Amino acid sequence: MKLTIAGLICIAGLDAAVQSQSPAPLHLVQTLTMDKSVTGRFDQMAVDIQGGRLFLTAADHHSIQIFDLKSAKWMRSITGLGKPAGIMYVPETDRVLFSDGAGSNNVLDAATYKIVGTVTLAADADSLGFDRDANLLYVINSGRDVKEMFSRLSIVDTKNQKILGDIKIDGDRVEAMALEKGGPRLFINVTALNKVAVLDRKTRQLITTWDVPDAKENVSMALDEAGHKLFLATRAPGRLIVLNSDTGKAVASLPAAGGVDDLAYDVAHKRIYLSAGDGFVNVYQQKTPDTYEAVAQIPTGPGARNSRFVPEQNRLYVAVPAGKDGKPAEVQIYEVSQ
Repeated sequence: MKLTIAGLICIAGLDAAVQSQSPAPLHLVQTLTMDKSVTGRFDQMAVDIQGGRLFLTAADHHSIQIFDLKSAKWMRSITGLGKPAGIMYVPETDRVLFSDGAGSNNVLDAATYKIVGTVTLAADADSLGFDRDANLLYVINSGRDVKEMFSRLSIVDTKNQKILGDIKIDGDRVEAMALEKGGPRLFINVTALNKVAVLDRKTRQLITTWDVPDAKENVSMALDEAGHKLFLATRAPGRLIVLNSDTGKAVASLPAAGGVDDLAYDVAHKRIYLSAGDGFVNVYQQKTPDTYEAVAQIPTGPGARNSRFVPEQNRLYVAVPAGKDGKPAEVQIYEVSQ
């Protein structure tokens, strides 16, 4: 077969274009399949890096699912819970802290898998924030589930398992939060009012509130402390919104998949990972602190809105609920490309 000069030029151009394409920012490297009895929505994940374990709260299944990451297999299920929601692993004590929407914060001994501590809260206990230096846990609870027009941010002493106080926040629905490491501020999504509240952890007072532009249902949050940027993900419509964390001024707003629940900032690669129930992880590149670009939309699965980025492992974990077609629930593990 003979090729014309025009044909050769076309092929050469196509080859150059393929070679110039950037590799996908995320690569699926492993899938952890769950038992078919685990159905319904998931909430949050925590990872024990040294022990190689993953903990997943299964709210509708009233359980915490535990996986062995070394063997890539399911380990066990902690059952008989209410509606487990927020969760985090504390390596210093080998314990798991988790909130239960039925109205409590709990301590799970990760060596025996027994609950060894419980603090009673109002119903709808959900998102967690942990000040490791002060051993203080911040737990969202109360609000519309108990027919109150405000929400509570309860402060729990994790050493003595005692509530030190509550901060009342206007609005009956409050979602994710982010804590500064180099300062006393705590940022929190006041979803009911379409605002971000900025609190002082030392004085336990409200500093200010910022309006969320362009969209409503601000549910997810991440902080680039060094770059002074606060990332928000919204559902109505799906968007990534970037605020200056000193002034609250919006510097960027980009489209996103619908039904978002989790958002993470990758400091090393200057990327944002946004997981959404529409079945995608949106990946954005931070080109400068004020400039962002959507670089990929990675298909996951219907309802896969929950994820956990672990920078120490360079991996993103995505929980995919059981499908209507009988496909069992799973956790997809993605490796981040350089």
